[in-house]
Amino acid sequence: MRVGLQALQRVPVREPAPLQTPDGTPVGQVTSGLLSPTLDRPIAMGYVAREHATAGTRLQALVRGKPVPMEVTALPFLPPRYHRG
Repeated sequence: MRVGLQALQRVPVREPAPLQTPDGTPVGQVTSGLLSPTLDRPIAMGYVAREHATAGTRLQALVRGKPVPMEVTALPFLPPRYHRG
């Protein structure tokens, strides 16, 4: 399933970083990521197994061989602020 991810450290996570559980079990892959100027934190999107797609689930991404803690978040990252009327 496609999920939104928020890095818990200030490290941008980009494609094709693998996603895994804290114990090291592979569960998915990052498809895109950046340091959000609006939110002032690293965010990403990726695909994970269905059982790890609930908001609040802790995962880790491997960036240059080092684990970066991530948390699954709801999409969109920012609620829309426009009015349809």
